[in-house]
Amino acid sequence: MRESPSLLAALRARIGAIEGARPAEGALFALGAAELDAQLGGGLPKGRLHELFAAEADDRAALAGAALMLAMRAGGEGGSPPLLWLRQEGAVKAAGALYGPGLADLGFDPGRLIEVVAPDEPALLRAAGDAVRCPQVGALLIEPWKAARGLDLTASRRLAVAAEKSGVTVLLLRAEAEPGPSAAYSRWRVRSRASAALEAGAPGHPAIGIELLRHRGGLDGLSAWLEWNRDEHSFEQAPLSGAVLPLPAGRPAGAGSAAPERLSA
Repeated sequence: MRESPSLLAALRARIGAIEGARPAEGALFALGAAELDAQLGGGLPKGRLHELFAAEADDRAALAGAALMLAMRAGGEGGSPPLLWLRQEGAVKAAGALYGPGLADLGFDPGRLIEVVAPDEPALLRAAGDAVRCPQVGALLIEPWKAARGLDLTASRRLAVAAEKSGVTVLLLRAEAEPGPSAAYSRWRVRSRASAALEAGAPGHPAIGIELLRHRGGLDGLSAWLEWNRDEHSFEQAPLSGAVLPLPAGRPAGAGSAAPERLSA
């Protein structure tokens, strides 16, 4: 869907036609991984702005998958509330269009998705400012392109305040961007991870590595490998494979490693 003079009006009408309910004040959504949820005090708060950064440019797909998984946890399944994904045109050109069968493979019903492609950053922020005020949205994903300099502290604060008022959980996807001043409640770094094969060599569960960079509750330093259970729509702690890669001669063990091994505080 491209921006036009009637885009926002059409978006309001489509969302307004779907019934929804604002979450209770202080409501949390658990990720499903018991250790991580315990460290987070039960999960992450709904109706807040949360930032996700790709660890590397090649982690863009993992970033998108993690955002959708979190949106499914935050948005819930009751009444099948819509998930709204706002994407800047540059991000679409870099990553490609959203693929329905791929979304379904994560356990998500593509029929719940409303995708809006904005031609530029100002249009994206205008659409985001309007959409975050619609309490019928299950979750709002915002995907700008690269640095997105217009998405500064002031702009993020407007989104954060509107999210608290409407109860809409907002997930901000940042690929090829560096963390800067933001009003986000939590900030995470996401990286890709190879899935562990199931019995008989069947494809394993989707897996990601996450690291908590900032949390308004004062938490930091949490990291974990997680798997996504498609059937339960829940994260699980990923088991360590036990595999050891040979190191080049003269290189100390652990040098250059940035990936989390297990959940830590």
